[in-house]
Amino acid sequence: MSNKDKRHVVITGASAGVGRATAMYFASKGARLTLLARSQEGLQNLKDELPQAQDRIHLVSTDVSNFDQVEKAMQAAVDRFGRIDVWINNAMVSVFSPVSEMSAEEYKRVTDVTYLGVVNGTLAALKHMRPHGKGVIVQVGSALAYRSIPLQSAYCAAKHAVIGFTESLRCELLHENSQIQVTVVHLPAINTPQFDWVKSRMKNKPQPVPPIFQPEVAADAIYWASSHPRKEWFIAWPTVKAVWGDRLVPHYADHYLAQNGFDDQQTEESDSIDRPNNLYSPMPVQYYRSHGRFDKQSTDWSLQKWFSRHRAVLALGGAVALSGFFIRRNQR
Repeated sequence: MSNKDKRHVVITGASAGVGRATAMYFASKGARLTLLARSQEGLQNLKDELPQAQDRIHLVSTDVSNFDQVEKAMQAAVDRFGRIDVWINNAMVSVFSPVSEMSAEEYKRVTDVTYLGVVNGTLAALKHMRPHGKGVIVQVGSALAYRSIPLQSAYCAAKHAVIGFTESLRCELLHENSQIQVTVVHLPAINTPQFDWVKSRMKNKPQPVPPIFQPEVAADAIYWASSHPRKEWFIAWPTVKAVWGDRLVPHYADHYLAQNGFDDQQTEESDSIDRPNNLYSPMPVQYYRSHGRFDKQSTDWSLQKWFSRHRAVLALGGAVALSGFFIRRNQR
């Protein structure tokens, strides 16, 4: 898309992390934005950072686990900016904990937000998009949608469920010959504030499993996918490695994660289970930002993302090179 992108985009979980970075990216391109999150303060804090886009941003305090709230947010978006072109389901919560220490209520809450929040957002988007016959729905996925890791069973299960739901929906849209498109952007470990506010029972502070990428890598990928939708986008080599590693050597992956997956998700700083978390209620406004505390360990570029965008050209180039090789070989 050009710098005159006039699309109306709805983003859930927009107040911090990947959602916030994505909102800022779309705003820089000229899009009109309806931003959803539980914290009105967090959303307002984001809007205040975008003075050039004030008249293009609409804020709606919404808990995506509640379909009535999501549906009302959809209608508020339409009332403000008209037809919705892109709906991005990004909101999530998690708990870092062994299964044996999780409660049924915690599983329910993570499922309600991270999985059913996607379902609710998709249902609301479809209700609006079907009469218009077009639109793009972007699900923000994860490498953990394919390869579960220890200490994040609730989140991994929710992301797996998103894939199952989305694949069923995609088949139905194809059956209907619908012009509504749905795509999933699977992310690697991202440097976001969630590691400061996620509920955790680990001894030490949580961290993304290295290598770590900045949220702008995710935002750029989501923006690209919104205008170049295909079934799935795998962002960064660690995501590809996790997905294919699980497909090709799942037994090895299980044992590797049993050996390394606990320490890789923790820093050397001790943590307290009593610290505030965002599982059931929003955090204070100072927590709302795009980046977490891992800037020094994070990269803002992904070679694999470039390859993924240009795979058709690369495949064509490879085919031409290979055919040239065989022609020369046969001429000897």
